[in-house]
Amino acid sequence: MLDILEKIEKKYKELTNLLSDPDVLSDKRKYKKIAKEHKDLSEIMELGSKYKRLINQIEEDEKIKNNSKDPELVELAKSELEELYPQKKEFENKLKLLLLPKDPHDVRNTILEIRAGTGGKEAGLFASDLYKMYLKYAERKGWRAEVLSSNPTGVGGFKEIIFLVEGDDAYGTLKYESGVHRVQRVPITEASGRIHTSAASVAVLPEAEEVEIEIDPEDLRIDVFRSSGPGGQSVNTTDSAVRITHIPTNTVVTCQDEKSQLKNKNKALKVLRARLLDKVKREQKEKIDKERKNMVKSGDRSEKIRTYNFPQGRVTDHRIGLTLYKLDNILTGDLDEFIEALKRQKREEDLKEI
Repeated sequence: MLDILEKIEKKYKELTNLLSDPDVLSDKRKYKKIAKEHKDLSEIMELGSKYKRLINQIEEDEKIKNNSKDPELVELAKSELEELYPQKKEFENKLKLLLLPKDPHDVRNTILEIRAGTGGKEAGLFASDLYKMYLKYAERKGWRAEVLSSNPTGVGGFKEIIFLVEGDDAYGTLKYESGVHRVQRVPITEASGRIHTSAASVAVLPEAEEVEIEIDPEDLRIDVFRSSGPGGQSVNTTDSAVRITHIPTNTVVTCQDEKSQLKNKNKALKVLRARLLDKVKREQKEKIDKERKNMVKSGDRSEKIRTYNFPQGRVTDHRIGLTLYKLDNILTGDLDEFIEALKRQKREEDLKEI
């Protein structure tokens, strides 16, 4: 551990010097990246400094215990060591957590795609509930949300809604929401009062930067058409809606929320980049999992990850077996308890890996 801390201290000093380098200061993107890395190492440096002082104290007490001729000093050293060794273990566990490799995408903004699944109109209404839940959560975090594309059902629901969330660690926080969400309740469209089970899928993607996912214009097929609302009614009288097809991957993105064709095109390209980046990430993960032959829970979108039961007022996350009886609070954005528990589980799995 001391060897690792020594290397980190060296890296920290290099980053400190770079933060005052004129070339770095003139490049906002580079400065932001270095500043983030410097901030991440600061916490390790602070904890590492306390750990080193503790190690020095242990070494001094061990010398006294083994070499001193004074019985009182020996007893005092033994007493201190009984307290210091558990502290040493605690410090090492904390440092291991801080030293775990981080997903470089965690700090990014994120794009959420919510789609109605099985359940007809009720699934569309549930998709709308999930959208509102994430909007409320974003407000609690002080993040900004912007709709990129939507396909409303006409009864207050959505067949699909795609939106961008901008804020610190937005992707790293919300990525645990990716998967199939299930609802159990009596739909407003149900006259007999029977409980139905419906579902909606949530895909959480890191926002891709233009320099990271380069798209060759020759690989795109762009179609324009008139926007339409629920039931096919016309919204615009001009061809403002845009459909972009990425020919090599057959990825299709449609955007028709804006009256401007250019705005729709830019929003569609933003979603396309995020999907292509997500595809690269999933392919890399599949390759690593295959090599390790050790599948780890990841919140894959095909898994049913959470159930919202209205009659009992409970929400259950099936990945960690956690049930909370505060459905109303959760639907108004109180998601931290679930997300923090999922983060803890992920850290524990990562610690087992190393």
